[in-house]
Amino acid sequence: KRMLRARMLAARDALDADYRAAASTTIAQRILALPSFVFATCVLLTLPYRSEWDTQSLFAAARAAGKTVVLPRVDGDARMLELHAVRDIAADTAPGHRGIPEPLPGTPRVVVDAIDWVLVPGVAFDAQGGRLGYGGGFYDRLLSQVAEAVARVAGAFELQVVPAVPAAPHDLKVDAIVTEQRVLTMSDRG
Repeated sequence: KRMLRARMLAARDALDADYRAAASTTIAQRILALPSFVFATCVLLTLPYRSEWDTQSLFAAARAAGKTVVLPRVDGDARMLELHAVRDIAADTAPGHRGIPEPLPGTPRVVVDAIDWVLVPGVAFDAQGGRLGYGGGFYDRLLSQVAEAVARVAGAFELQVVPAVPAAPHDLKVDAIVTEQRVLTMSDRG
């Protein structure tokens, strides 16, 4: 896992900034068109960290559509993610755990049962829905609490889709992977 993670992060970091911006726009547009996203009312998103695709246009479109947008905040002591509703990225977030943008502590908390759509971050994915995360296990613990019927969708650059991701029994799969080139669907929830 460590070697694949390092290789994928280096490849993602090497993407041209203009390509990354254009691809991010395409990924967001494809996600916005997914029926699972269209009909969702409370979506769990992430903000871009380092060379990840830029989710800010997805955030803005979800807010404009009247959806409740929830972002994760790391609780380092519990090694869990807290969920907070965010209305304005500039006013409601700041760099947190490892510099990852997260909601400020005073933003409204949201219970996991309120979430009806999840954007799942990751370093690499495979066509069977396998996911390689950053290694902390935070999303695997969170996703195990999310209702099984809730769509789990990954946005990623095409180069992050690999033939196979090494998986452990606790690693949860995604229902769909959306890249700048295609939408891979693994279940009817995607």
